Amino acid sequence: MTSYDRILTATIFDKNIQRQTLANNNVSQNGQVIRLNFETLGEKIFIGQASITNGLFEFDFVVPRDIGVPVDNGKVSFYAKSDSPLQDNAGASFDILVGGINENAEADNIGPVVKLYMNDENFVSGGITNEAPTLLAKLQDDNGINTASGIGHDIIAIIDGDETNPFVLNDYYKANVDDYTSGEVTYPFRDLEPGLHTLTLKAWDVYNNSSVTEIQFLVHDKDEKLVINNVLNYPNPFINYTEFWFNHNSSEPLDVSIQIFTVSGKLVRTLNGQTGADGCCNEGASSLSRNIVWDGRDDFGDKIGKGVYVYKLKVRSNQLNKQVEKIQKLVIL
Repeated sequence: MTSYDRILTATIFDKNIQRQTLANNNVSQNGQVIRLNFETLGEKIFIGQASITNGLFEFDFVVPRDIGVPVDNGKVSFYAKSDSPLQDNAGASFDILVGGINENAEADNIGPVVKLYMNDENFVSGGITNEAPTLLAKLQDDNGINTASGIGHDIIAIIDGDETNPFVLNDYYKANVDDYTSGEVTYPFRDLEPGLHTLTLKAWDVYNNSSVTEIQFLVHDKDEKLVINNVLNYPNPFINYTEFWFNHNSSEPLDVSIQIFTVSGKLVRTLNGQTGADGCCNEGASSLSRNIVWDGRDDFGDKIGKGVYVYKLKVRSNQLNKQVEKIQKLVIL
């Protein structure tokens, strides 16, 4: 299909696995508990993406050490879709051999680099989220991330040290387009308890080197008052423009007003906006708002003088019928 230009998602499976039912329904025959044999797809060796140009694509990856060593047929699964026109294309092949060991593989003794966020990449550890935040984990390793579900080598998230209830995230990892060395995990949590939580993520590269990273986040109580913190403007000092940033604990859009005063108390500019009003914050789903930008001009469009100014941030929740205010300083160069 020479006119086909899309993004391909490829999943590579290890050899099929022979399994047996657990017999946990206590069904018996002739005095023997019935166990049934069945076969499933092998573990996922690689989940990645590649560009399709004029119907052609290619991709590379490093096979994890956790594959089964005996050589036999695995499976390759391909998927691509287009939005205009709306259609998808899928295919698979079992004509791929998986197994063996590369005795001459390059040495690698360094675990992957992991960066953690909640909801989006603007999040700072210790910030506020709603009760259903999405974990965003960015992972990078020169040889790729292990998703082959080797014993003890899963991508695991643990909340508040509860190792008896781990979140296995292998199926939520996807390598970046045309780059097997980096990718991301996105995992939606649900109904987390209000309060401060610590999330620990452990990931392995395909050589079975591991890394552990932590992030803290504060789940707000939706029945409590409106809270904002970490109020700042960036850059500060500034010459041509500055953005106003703050964390909040609302999962609903908030009305925002910023009044800028001289140090003597004269009002020079009023800025109005709403959290989630641009593509940044997905209608309040992010705990960080950075929607309002100021160009250093007054309400008449004139450039104001250099110096120190004071601004008052007002944030209002119509749902809670509550408003909070914070005062900070800024400097124009």
